[in-house]
Amino acid sequence: MISYPSIDDLLKRYDSRYSLAVLSAKRAHQLEKGDPKMLSSYESPKTVGMALEEIAKGKVIIDPDSVLLEHEAEKKLKKQEDQ
Repeated sequence: MISYPSIDDLLKRYDSRYSLAVLSAKRAHQLEKGDPKMLSSYESPKTVGMALEEIAKGKVIIDPDSVLLEHEAEKKLKKQEDQ
């Protein structure tokens, strides 16, 4: 269970738990692939925890210019699954 950062702190940045889940999952995958870390130290040893810490510190944000409609996202996922 992740106790830091608290969900209350994270919800101050984004009011949607869904947005937090998607953003943290994407960032965790980037960290697993070896992308550079954005903080000098982390409390969590796991990539999802690290991603949440980066979000809480304002280092990772949702790109407001990136708009992907749900049906477009579903098409992309289906295409990836078919490969």
